[in-house]
Amino acid sequence: MKKYFSLVTFSHTIFAMPFAIIGFFLAITTTEHTFEWPKLVMMLLCMVFARNSAMAFNRYLDRDIDALNPRTKVRDIPAGRISANAALTFTIINCLLFVVTTWFINVLCFYLAPVALLVVLGYSATKRFTFLCHMVLGLGLSLAPIGAYLVVTGEFAKLPVFFSLSVLCWVSGFDIIYALQDEDFDREQKLHSIPSRMGKVNALNLSSFLHVLSAVFIIIPAIITPVGIPYYIGIAVFCTMLIYQHRLVKPNDLSRVNFAFMTTNGIASVVFAVLFLLDRIWIR
Repeated sequence: MKKYFSLVTFSHTIFAMPFAIIGFFLAITTTEHTFEWPKLVMMLLCMVFARNSAMAFNRYLDRDIDALNPRTKVRDIPAGRISANAALTFTIINCLLFVVTTWFINVLCFYLAPVALLVVLGYSATKRFTFLCHMVLGLGLSLAPIGAYLVVTGEFAKLPVFFSLSVLCWVSGFDIIYALQDEDFDREQKLHSIPSRMGKVNALNLSSFLHVLSAVFIIIPAIITPVGIPYYIGIAVFCTMLIYQHRLVKPNDLSRVNFAFMTTNGIASVVFAVLFLLDRIWIR
């Protein structure tokens, strides 16, 4: 179990899971639907299964590339801790568990399950043909708020879309920062990324622009729906963390990329989600 947690970097669940919880309780507090424990549990299971599938497949598909990259050759498959076949089997099992779980939620979630898997699994191949791979990763994680909302309601709505757009821009932006570490390697291996295409300075500028958009999409719900003081504090914390990570990373100094990637973004998502939940209680 410890090996598989390492394979899928389970700690990175901290990015999308809080926004799935936001989508779930957004549905409960803005519609006539009531809280149900089974739905919450199934939503959380879907998040775990989908992410396990995506990360394991990424490690499986990139195993040869990872073995060549000094930064990633210590990952589980190139290091020999988990075999490629075991990673692929783990991927398939989690995909099946994801689809089966959606069957017990509602018809719409079940019909959309293959689409969700196509997005989150398809990301792993995109660096081979497009520098927009970061946006595809962002799209995959952005399904969390909308998907969780659908678990409760079985219907699409406008409000969760703004949270999903925020996640899309936020994740795309910080993935560009993370990819700065592999700029030279990507060029050598003819892999596509924004840093390898645009260079460090332009990549950081684009990341900053995406994070401005992310902040805008976080603010919009406060304009179109009633919110309380905790939500505004959440906006302030989220935006502060976005600004802080850009102060940590410079084109000529990537020494704090991992801290910017994991710590600041983890704080941003978790604290914002907690304050969102407090806000739901506040306005009630």
